[in-house]
Amino acid sequence: MGSNSFFTTKDRIIESAVQLFNQKGFSGTSVREIAKAANVNVAHISYYFNGKGGLMEHLVSRFYEGYLRILEKGYERLHGTTAKDCLLQLIFDILSYQHEHRQLTRFVYREVTIDSTLIREVMSTYLTKEKYILHLIIEKGKENREFSHFPLSHFMIQLKSLLTMPYLQPQYISEVLYLQPHEPYFYRAYYQEVKTWIISLFDRKQEQIAAI
Repeated sequence: MGSNSFFTTKDRIIESAVQLFNQKGFSGTSVREIAKAANVNVAHISYYFNGKGGLMEHLVSRFYEGYLRILEKGYERLHGTTAKDCLLQLIFDILSYQHEHRQLTRFVYREVTIDSTLIREVMSTYLTKEKYILHLIIEKGKENREFSHFPLSHFMIQLKSLLTMPYLQPQYISEVLYLQPHEPYFYRAYYQEVKTWIISLFDRKQEQIAAI
């Protein structure tokens, strides 16, 4: 019972911190405000996270650990399906994961735009793994002639922009696609938009291959 109560306390701190960080920003939120919103003592935040900085590190790591699990599951499918289908399913799973944890996703994506030592250290680890897995999927697609050579770096930048934009620029998504990122249906509808781009890219490459 004791451990369960501790878990509940920690979970309340995390939930309250994410909400406040999204509303007021990381620097604009005090530890006392988090403790009050979570209905816990300030000392609990020090105990579990060693302060606000440790809490932020925990949130960023928590998000990307889950994100990496999605990537790894996507890579496992590569041995039993086409690279195209593997990539599309991976993108759907990422959008689903982001939407399920949309408050945390919003905070993390906004926070990683700030150049700090912590963010650089955390991001270098996760981005390296992400690039590696996407590289493997793309390489299999090239080997199977599903699509021809194209700059992986350009593709990565475009894909990352599409994945993060709903949380960095939700108003733009609303104005251009008439989709509301906070709505339950959003990630499925947005996936269709991203899928259209992916397929058009593959189809374009297939046309180039046929012309050779």
